[in-house]
Amino acid sequence: MNRAGRTLLMGCLLLISPLSSLAGGNSLLIPATSRCVLDTPAEAREQALAQCRAFAEGGDAEAQYELGEYFYEGQLHPQDLPQALHWYEQASLQGHAGAQLRLGMLFWHGEGVPASNLQAYIVLKMAAVNGSDDAMDSADEVAEQMSRDELARANRVLGEIFRNYLMELQATDLGPPFAPLR
Repeated sequence: MNRAGRTLLMGCLLLISPLSSLAGGNSLLIPATSRCVLDTPAEAREQALAQCRAFAEGGDAEAQYELGEYFYEGQLHPQDLPQALHWYEQASLQGHAGAQLRLGMLFWHGEGVPASNLQAYIVLKMAAVNGSDDAMDSADEVAEQMSRDELARANRVLGEIFRNYLMELQATDLGPPFAPLR
């Protein structure tokens, strides 16, 4: 399936609302999702970093991702992979597709963590489910490097994650996961 087909399929499966609907239908006014402005002059950076950390520590997935990027990129600050991994993991646990994509790539290439195709594949597939086309393509590339046994293990883990998710949905007041929406 090509990238456009996967995008359409994922959008239909996840019932993702387009960003333009958040901007009152004007596709030129897509709202900013940034919580952190870290590319400030050096004298203001500590304050900006403290504010971003406060958002991130308060559970803001976008701020967590942006801190991960800040520590990973190392343009305004020396690269700090342990900090980057920490913030990517925090955002990933909340389903942030960008953080999951970056985390999957770190596992694939062994940056700051031991290289693991198995972990990379699982995290990249989760990022793909959360809307990252790049993650879908990267997961396909990782799969080409995996043995049948590794793929089977990874798919068992993904199946378990999905089963747990469906059980959580059933426990909510929304009813069974495949019932029509009210």
